[in-house]
Amino acid sequence: MNKDASKPEPVTIKKYANRRLYDTETSAYITLEDLCDRVKAGRHFTVVDAKTGQDLTRQVLTQIIFEQEIKGFQILPTSFLRSVIRFYDDKMHDVLQHYLDASMVTFLGNQERMQGMVGKVVEGFTPFNPLEELTRQNVAFFEKAVQMFNPFGGMFGGKEESGVEEEKVKKRAKR
Repeated sequence: MNKDASKPEPVTIKKYANRRLYDTETSAYITLEDLCDRVKAGRHFTVVDAKTGQDLTRQVLTQIIFEQEIKGFQILPTSFLRSVIRFYDDKMHDVLQHYLDASMVTFLGNQERMQGMVGKVVEGFTPFNPLEELTRQNVAFFEKAVQMFNPFGGMFGGKEESGVEEEKVKKRAKR
């Protein structure tokens, strides 16, 4: 059972000996590209060997990274990859794993904060906002000018009467 009710249980993906991936949620075969899309969407899953039940999630995620690197989406610098390889025989590999995980969490948090700050700065601003405001001011000025030159003031064509007239026109149109 899931400890955190807000987080859904990860979907189980079964990997068969023929390298095919079977999604137990949708009862369909999927591809590494489908799993890549799920990771990008923030959906959690675990990959298990269909025969033994062994957890293969890390290997499949590494394979997804490998596929992305082959496609030209190169994020990991060569020097970084070499450093990581050196740590596989080092006693500090557990420390590196926790460090990299904490670094990524911090990076993602900073990215979200920056997006929020940029969103607040840009929020409500479009190239048309100043133009819309200027148009509103011009219309208001024009309405005041028309009222000043109307010798009968608000007796004819006032806002109250025009609203009543519009209602009468709408009623006639419905008949």
